[in-house]
Amino acid sequence: MWYEAFLLGELVWNFPLSVFLIGIAFFYFYILKHYTTIKLYSKPPLLFLLALCILYLILGTPLSAFSHLSFSLHMLQMSILYFIIPPLILAGIPEHMFKMIVKIPLTKIIGKLFLTPKLALFLFSLLFMLYHLPVTLRISSQIPFIQNGILSLLFILSFSLWWPIVSPDTKQRLYKKQKRRYLFLSGILLMPACFIFIWNAWIAEVQNPFLNQITAQLCVPIESNSMNLFPSLFRTKYDQIMAGTLMLAMHKLGMILSSYLGNTEER
Repeated sequence: MWYEAFLLGELVWNFPLSVFLIGIAFFYFYILKHYTTIKLYSKPPLLFLLALCILYLILGTPLSAFSHLSFSLHMLQMSILYFIIPPLILAGIPEHMFKMIVKIPLTKIIGKLFLTPKLALFLFSLLFMLYHLPVTLRISSQIPFIQNGILSLLFILSFSLWWPIVSPDTKQRLYKKQKRRYLFLSGILLMPACFIFIWNAWIAEVQNPFLNQITAQLCVPIESNSMNLFPSLFRTKYDQIMAGTLMLAMHKLGMILSSYLGNTEER
């Protein structure tokens, strides 16, 4: 059975990622405690900690391997990574903490590398669409360096994407009509990536290239057919339709979440 294959496989926890995220958490709470009057149990720290926990859950635990089972699970992972975690992190940074951090020389240098929100939105949408083309998926699944590079760049761009909605600096946020226009543009630009899955599902069923990464890590006999390890639902066109629909729904959820967090006043 497919779940037995996972239980027998070499599924490990990402220890370096856990150390990195714990370091970020300690640095965050150190600044919060020594340079602000915000309580550790107030809303921003809880949102920031929640974002780090979700990030590790989808990238650093054995559960991350399940994202390769199907297109829909893969899109769920990516949608959480790009549409949910960045707004939570940005909302978890109090404004006066942000103003103190941007005064650090290294932060000023890093800040200059960030693109304007609209440019980042266009670039993110283009890269997101190109990444989910069948040929790109096939190539990136065979070359982890390219795959990790694209996913990392998308994660960085996602912060610029949500910046006008839930920026730690309230002066840089959009409100009312400007915010509605920006969110509408965001939805329009991300639709092509969603429709790629739906279109491919009806035209031709594209095999999931990530299954090769999974079966390579499992204790499976060489003569076994890897595609028979998993439920049939993960090998049909409905999986691709669910992937496109799920991404649209998660982006809508991200817009609602970021709008709610952006409308809250500074704590």
